Amino acid sequence: MHARGSHEEPTGGGAVVAVQLARLAGESLFITALGEDEPARRSIARLNELGVRVAHATREEPTRRAVTLVDDHRERTITTFGARLEPHGAERPKRGRRLPWDELGEMDAVYFTAGDLDALRAARAARVLVANPRARHALGHGVRLDALVLSASDAIERRAAEPVEDEAELLVFTEGARGGSYRMRSGESGRFPAVPPPGEPVDSYGCGDSFAAGLTYGLGAGMALADALELAARCGAVCLTGHGPYERQLTGPIG
Repeated sequence: MHARGSHEEPTGGGAVVAVQLARLAGESLFITALGEDEPARRSIARLNELGVRVAHATREEPTRRAVTLVDDHRERTITTFGARLEPHGAERPKRGRRLPWDELGEMDAVYFTAGDLDALRAARAARVLVANPRARHALGHGVRLDALVLSASDAIERRAAEPVEDEAELLVFTEGARGGSYRMRSGESGRFPAVPPPGEPVDSYGCGDSFAAGLTYGLGAGMALADALELAARCGAVCLTGHGPYERQLTGPIG
């Protein structure tokens, strides 16, 4: 195979959500873990350019890297290299400042995709807590979630979500161009439509994470569920029209 082009960005579920939230709200805080290497330094600098304040723990392991291939149907295949680095809620840094977990209690909404149980408990101090089931090491310990959002076609996420569904007030399953469905603890359920992209589809990478960010923002802003889902779908649709996750994302302020 021969690629027609390439570019490099700091991505992953946490980073893409952080950038989309910054574009909707004007700023965001991203708590993560990185290696002590050049990819980490470039990632922090680039995320700062995109409006994200990065607070990170330093690991001896290298920063995780990935190669994403996008085909002619705008679908992507991701191959990761290295261990997933996650922040720990109770860890003491060898140098530098302690991670700002106490700030999360001042947040309208937090999105959680990686970390340990102490980190999840710190995130629960926010008014709204949305999580992804890939944070499976922290989930399943009785910490209440306002929403759990996942891809209906992702077998890994579906398996990880099954044992913790009862911890979430709201379950949201995305289905790409078919929209998606939701189910609430109360028993209410339904579907939501996709939003037509405002241009030709280019690249699906980051669409799901942009959706998750829009949902987190909407719930944190006190929107009705239908409005929050529509905003989330709009975030995913806009992202679809750009190369990579950051060329096109919905920007705020959102009413």
